[in-house]
Amino acid sequence: MEMKKEECANAILVLQETLIALKDKDSLKLRELSDRTIHSSCFYQNEGSITSAVLIYTLSKLVERQDYNKIKYWDNFVKKFSSYIELAISALKKSNMSGYEKELARARESLAGTSVNLKAYIQEVLRKASINKGAKLYEHGLSLGKTSELLGITKWELAEYTSQKQTPEINYQTINIKTRAKMALEFFS
Repeated sequence: MEMKKEECANAILVLQETLIALKDKDSLKLRELSDRTIHSSCFYQNEGSITSAVLIYTLSKLVERQDYNKIKYWDNFVKKFSSYIELAISALKKSNMSGYEKELARARESLAGTSVNLKAYIQEVLRKASINKGAKLYEHGLSLGKTSELLGITKWELAEYTSQKQTPEINYQTINIKTRAKMALEFFS
């Protein structure tokens, strides 16, 4: 499904704000931006929106935990990553969805390859981010199978994560038979 103009404009705005938040090392803003992409991801189910949500969430975790201090050439990474995001923005402005998705994939690869010493760690953060965002998509009504397919994670990982999340208690009240009958008669009259 092709993105509408307003969704493209929102995706562009999110990516632009992501670049600012990344340079400012603002983990809260990055998390907020990631959450904002979930609606688009759920509706359009395109790889770009989903990759964007996962990437931004991963960056928020790296910044929040100050893991960027462990990355030897963090500033170089930010420049390279930002160039891919700028290209993704440019593709969106031209309604080039495949170019948008390609540049986001390149940005993800640059993140995964930031440091040989941290490669496994960052890949694990990316995997957990995918599962976390997958759970959000599932909560928004996307099927478990479609969500796992879009994110490249197993149904098992997603089901396990979603089953661990606390669900709010629902306080059901039983209505006696006379009250139910009265309600039914009122409804049908």
